Amino acid sequence: MTTKQRQVPRRLFLKGILAAGTAPYFIPSSALGADGRPAPSNRIVMGFVGVGGQGSGDMGGFMGFPEVQVVAVCDVDARHRTSAKNNVEGRYARQKADGTYKGCADYNDYRELVTRPDIDAVFCATPDHWHALVTVEALRNGKDVYCEKPETLTIREGRIMIETARRYGRVFSGGSQRVWEDYNWYHRMVRGGAIGDVLEAWVNVGGASDEMLRPAQTVPDGMDWDRWLGPAPWRPYNKDYHPFNWRGCRDFSGGNMTDWGAHHYGGTLFCINMQNCPGPVEVIPPDGKEYKFLTWKFANGLVMHDGGAWGGPMSFRGTKGELPDRKGPRKAPPDINIPNYKGRGGIFGDFLHCVRTRQRPFRDIELAHHTLVVCHLGNIAGWLKRPIKFDPDKEQIIGDPEANRWLDRPKRAPWTL
Repeated sequence: MTTKQRQVPRRLFLKGILAAGTAPYFIPSSALGADGRPAPSNRIVMGFVGVGGQGSGDMGGFMGFPEVQVVAVCDVDARHRTSAKNNVEGRYARQKADGTYKGCADYNDYRELVTRPDIDAVFCATPDHWHALVTVEALRNGKDVYCEKPETLTIREGRIMIETARRYGRVFSGGSQRVWEDYNWYHRMVRGGAIGDVLEAWVNVGGASDEMLRPAQTVPDGMDWDRWLGPAPWRPYNKDYHPFNWRGCRDFSGGNMTDWGAHHYGGTLFCINMQNCPGPVEVIPPDGKEYKFLTWKFANGLVMHDGGAWGGPMSFRGTKGELPDRKGPRKAPPDINIPNYKGRGGIFGDFLHCVRTRQRPFRDIELAHHTLVVCHLGNIAGWLKRPIKFDPDKEQIIGDPEANRWLDRPKRAPWTL
């Protein structure tokens, strides 16, 4: 860390535990600057919560930055956390002359990780129903947070995460790298005026989650199933939920609508410079007549549909034509500057840069929340099979108490926000 605010506590912490002759955590020589990497005062010490699959891969990505020191991993599946711990220690061992390293703690309970005073930033790649709880607890403990998409399970969770990040002055980055990296041809074409003012957009996402009920199976050894469920309603273990297929279950995720929607709808809104828009004013499910697709209407007149895109994941109609042009080849985009990542190294580098500078990252929590408001409302209208009207300023569904209840979910005790 380079900010004085965070340097002093860590130095005092290290000085105090070394003077006492004991320490609650093992401090390797690399943490004291003996491996040729940045000095401890310039390091960003990280802990990782959820280290199977995506989380494991992203942890490796962060470890590619020399200023990052990973000191802790957490997962409710012992196989995942043991593998992650071994990966961390093996990677750091290969960087040392003596080829040994033992300095990564592993936890079953994320609260033990996020309360460690030596950790600056927490990465969260749990299933979606855990994102808000892990994030908020980390923010309250003074940690900056990088959370995988979709960042929330409900609209209320997103609002709480924004308020907590602002209250504690923390940096929060959402995890959709595709918003900028995959779609910047569209960004440059649309923002460069290729089709004039955008009137309509089609986005290929689809696929809400459902109840996904499955019969009971034996819980694998080393798996803390009750803690994996956490705030979600209790149900018996089934391999269809863990480790990789939980996104189809409504209790754990919004399905493809929120998973790929975080990418595609985020990219679409960024294309038309509406990433700061707090949400649509109306959502209409397909009716087999006037509305072929799930449709969102915005206060500025934009109409957006789930499905129907041609030539890629998103398509647009504007006052001067369509994009992509169905009548000709794809054109080279104009050379215009569009603000995106800060620092170097993609979305991870953007987050680390903002941890050091205290700027807001490209996928700040408020921008991620705006995208997911679109996704969550699409799911609610689809689940209820009726149109809903939304007040984006109050974040309330108008005149429909049943639909309004879907803006949040009850959480199983003792897990509350």
